[in-house]
Amino acid sequence: MKLKLRAVSVGLPRPIARAVDGEIVMSAIAKQLVTTDRIFVGRESIEGDGQADLRVHGGRDKAVYAYPADHWPWWQETHRLACAPNTFGENLTLEGTDESAVSIGDRFRWGDALLEISQPRAPCFKLGIHAREDIPARMTVSARCGWYFRVVEVGFAPVDGEVIRERDTGGPNVRETFIAALHPNAPETSRLRVRAVEELSPAWKRMIR
Repeated sequence: MKLKLRAVSVGLPRPIARAVDGEIVMSAIAKQLVTTDRIFVGRESIEGDGQADLRVHGGRDKAVYAYPADHWPWWQETHRLACAPNTFGENLTLEGTDESAVSIGDRFRWGDALLEISQPRAPCFKLGIHAREDIPARMTVSARCGWYFRVVEVGFAPVDGEVIRERDTGGPNVRETFIAALHPNAPETSRLRVRAVEELSPAWKRMIR
């Protein structure tokens, strides 16, 4: 599987809103397009990227967030959401697949970096601030969530080109994993199947349990 790399985006924490109690909401969800030819992919993030709340964002299991541009027509036609790179706060905007076609543990080569799918993305209130208030709920219902990569091998990666799958585990896909954790009516057989995947992040194994 070869995926077209539509864009690479990074950003550092900055104020994005003020909460009802007056507290400033900080986030790195509003990212900017990378304009250099290549960028360094480290163990916990892409160069120039960061997170505001390390309790729930970032870390080795959430080093790189990818979202498929293949969902853009659905968002635009069904929910009138104008889509572009980083609409969902992603680092990698990819084209050529979706959550049903990639599995937890699949590995992708991006330049010198080797990435491994570690978990789906769980939408949070900051996505609602960044994109639109109703988007987190719509993402939850539709399971159009994108996924996180952990970085198995660090290195420089191109901003243009392709991300190529090197290992297809054939195991539970990202969509099934998302539903197993966040949809209350998910079959127990699916929950057990997903929890057994060695490469699934500990946080998502706890969510499913």
